[in-house]
This record gives sequence, C-alpha cells and structure tokens, in this order.
Amino acid sequence: MPQCGEGGSAVRVSILSFGLQDHLFVPVIVAAAPSQWRGRCFFTRSLGSFGWVLQELLSSFDGCRGMPIVTVTRRLRFNAAHRVHNPALSDEENRRLFGKCNNPNWHGHNYELEVSVRGPVNETTGYVIDLGQLRDVVEREVIDQTDHRNFNLDVPYMAGINPTTENIIVQMWKVLAPAIAPAQLVRLRLWETENNYVDYEGE
Repeated sequence: MPQCGEGGSAVRVSILSFGLQDHLFVPVIVAAAPSQWRGRCFFTRSLGSFGWVLQELLSSFDGCRGMPIVTVTRRLRFNAAHRVHNPALSDEENRRLFGKCNNPNWHGHNYELEVSVRGPVNETTGYVIDLGQLRDVVEREVIDQTDHRNFNLDVPYMAGINPTTENIIVQMWKVLAPAIAPAQLVRLRLWETENNYVDYEGE
C-alpha cells in the first residue's frame, strides 16, 4: 500500500486497476493537512465496475502510522463434483496418475472455502470489512456458480481446466480478488476433505 505523507502533510493516491493484477499508483502531495484530518485516516471512495477501480486515499501520516492492521476470515461451504483428468494424456496414464479421482462417473466433495482479507481497522466501525458484505460477494461470485454443480461441466471459471484443488483455488482467486477490491484479499484456503486443504496467496 502507498505510504502516507510526512509530518502533518497528506498524500492523495489514485489507484487505477486494469484487469485483475496490474495497478498504477499515482501519488500527489497535498498541502498541509487541515487540523481535522490529523490523527485520522480516510478510506475509501471507489468508482467504476467490471474490474476497473478508481480508489482515492486521503491519509495523514500520523493517523496511518498508528492504525492496527488485522486479517479477518469468512468461511463458506459448498458441494461440488469433479473428475481429475488431463485430456492430453491417455486413459491409462490418467488412471495411473489420478486413481479414484479419475472415475469417469465423477465423484464429489463437501468443500469449505476460507476467504481472508487484510487491512486497517476502521475508526468508526471497528471493522476491517463488513463480513456480511464479504459473504455476499463470495456467494455471488463463487458459491452460486459452484454449489451442487460439476466443475468439469457447469462452472464457468473452470472451463477447460483440470479441476484439481490447486487449480480450483487459483481460479477462485482470479474471480474474487477484483470483486473484493478495494479490500485486500490475502489468502484463500480450500478444504477438499477434513484432512486435505490448499492455500493460495495470489503468487
């Protein structure tokens, strides 16, 4: 995140988001901050949609420096079927590599998805993000597209991709990161079984 200004001055930062990952940070130094700004941080005004985000942060250094940074997590559940299969390989090779997970008649899991967002604690609400709003975004963008469906046949964001748990979580990130912005998505954890899960942090 861009740094705040020095002393009592302030920095206005325009953040242009193009697509999913490319960001342009444009800092502009603002003259001495009015007294009512000091000791506080002002977040966030967002404009635009469909992956275009214009965010203006107007922050005083003294206020930003002391704000606690917290990670919050929401857990959601869904059921889905899949077949782990690489069409570039022979049926015999697929069976050897993937075993029961290559069953041509599919198999299913009761998945759990943990969505973690990191940021400063808002001075007014005491929240990093309203977890109810986070839940609504994840349900709309991922759960409603996935629950009681087949990853190989029915889920748009998995089209043409071998639905291993690793591939699923990477594709979920690509969907959720721009949808959650300007909040900062820092980790997804997808439980396939009670013993197996994968983590992804956008790398």
